[in-house]
Amino acid sequence: MKAKYIVAIVAVLLSSIALADEQAVDWSSLTPAQQNVLAQFEDTWQTLPPQRQQRLAKGADRWEGMSRKQRKQAKERFAMWRELSDERRELIRERYETFKELPPEQQQKIRENYRRFNQLDRERRKMLRDRYRDMTPAQRNQLRDRMLDRPRLPRRETK
Repeated sequence: MKAKYIVAIVAVLLSSIALADEQAVDWSSLTPAQQNVLAQFEDTWQTLPPQRQQRLAKGADRWEGMSRKQRKQAKERFAMWRELSDERRELIRERYETFKELPPEQQQKIRENYRRFNQLDRERRKMLRDRYRDMTPAQRNQLRDRMLDRPRLPRRETK
């Protein structure tokens, strides 16, 4: 039962699309697979806000579509999320909301910068994190602005 609880919470966290429609989701309208993933909510389903019902249903679909490896990674990310302080989780939520409000081009640039950062070796990432941590807020803002406006350089062929 604990695993199903974790699965349901992960499904909520993985749901990245905010649904504007406030229509309640009837438990009987869920697929058997969704009901299986969300079984812990069956008794209280009708008391959940419609938006949460929709997020849970969508998250359950997403969970069902994951490979075993993806599920394992999702569980690990959720475990890390649970270890964060309430303040840190709130900051992450606020930043995510800000990100969602950005134009698609800026979102894409941020994703590209994140991907490039993660492709760096561990020592280089640590050095960049340390340098960022030592910056003043004004310097950080200037760097963020530069990263969003930065033209993409052509990739060099590796031999």
